[in-house]
Amino acid sequence: MVRIIRGLAHKYFSDDEAVILFLLLVIGTLGVIWLGHMLAPVIAAVIIAFILQGLVTKLTDKGMPNTVAVILVYLLFLGVLVGFLLGMLPLLWVQLTSLAGEAPRIFREMQSYLELLPQEYPTLVSMGSINSLYQQVTAEVANFTQWLVSFSLSSIPDVMAILIYLVLLPILVFFFLKDRDVLMNALASTLPQQRPMMRRIWHEVNQQCANYVRGKAVEIVIVGGVTFVAFRIMGLPYAALLSLLVGLSVVIPYIGAAVVTIPVAMIGLFAFGWSSEFIWLMVIYGIIQALDGNVLVPVLFSEVNNLHPVVIIIAVLFFGGIWGLWGVFFAIPLATMLKAIFAAWPVRHSPSRGRV
Repeated sequence: MVRIIRGLAHKYFSDDEAVILFLLLVIGTLGVIWLGHMLAPVIAAVIIAFILQGLVTKLTDKGMPNTVAVILVYLLFLGVLVGFLLGMLPLLWVQLTSLAGEAPRIFREMQSYLELLPQEYPTLVSMGSINSLYQQVTAEVANFTQWLVSFSLSSIPDVMAILIYLVLLPILVFFFLKDRDVLMNALASTLPQQRPMMRRIWHEVNQQCANYVRGKAVEIVIVGGVTFVAFRIMGLPYAALLSLLVGLSVVIPYIGAAVVTIPVAMIGLFAFGWSSEFIWLMVIYGIIQALDGNVLVPVLFSEVNNLHPVVIIIAVLFFGGIWGLWGVFFAIPLATMLKAIFAAWPVRHSPSRGRV
């Protein structure tokens, strides 16, 4: 066993830079796990600044001074943030509370449809399983409704924390954009002078993750906006809430679209019943998903190395289990980063021994 460990250490950790990088990864991971909640505004500001930096770079490449480009991009970010807080967020909250109040009636309607399944397929579905499923879902909906109703004076400290984060976030984003080079040079000064592996990993991660994160931001806006317009035209209730879910679902390939289809179908069935409107709703929703997967994704992510679907699913499960919802959202960039690290990691092969 000792010989095996020595062999692995000689193979993967014989380079000093590899040891330093390994320690940095361990410290960074433990820091995010233990201090992630405390440093949430900083982490969110880094991600937002990372997304906006692409637009700043494009403006500076066209001859615009860096300061002017930063100010314009920052004002655009503030406009989008204020528009979301004053326009979209109240609408989402109203629809969420309304949906919570309507949830019991929606599930009673769904139960009436589900009760027809044992009659249609008696060998596959039993009435006992339908009742058990309905009771479990009803209990979860009741708990969620109770949480919404109890959101009152007891939640004021959380609201104050959110308000503080909303003040800190724009400030941090501005300084991350304005002093990007200063901060990057300060970080680089703490690393070894000779770091070819780290430079190679940073170049790969910066290229792949930047294209992916910025592309996903654009994809969320496009898919969510098109879905909202389509749902509003069809008169579907809770269009803003459902379009937000559909937009965010693109962050999790394969899994997100399948999961979000369930609430879309449930609300559509509740609103239209088994009618031509419901069929058209699902057809339009399917067309949006098909255009997203076959047209929008290839255009936005033509420069990104695609990960195997199995790797994506494993990354979503692993990072989601560690960091919850944030881990699910950033599973693919994290998997891309690990792929770049493994590809650039120095491996020292032992000399082969020939036979006499």
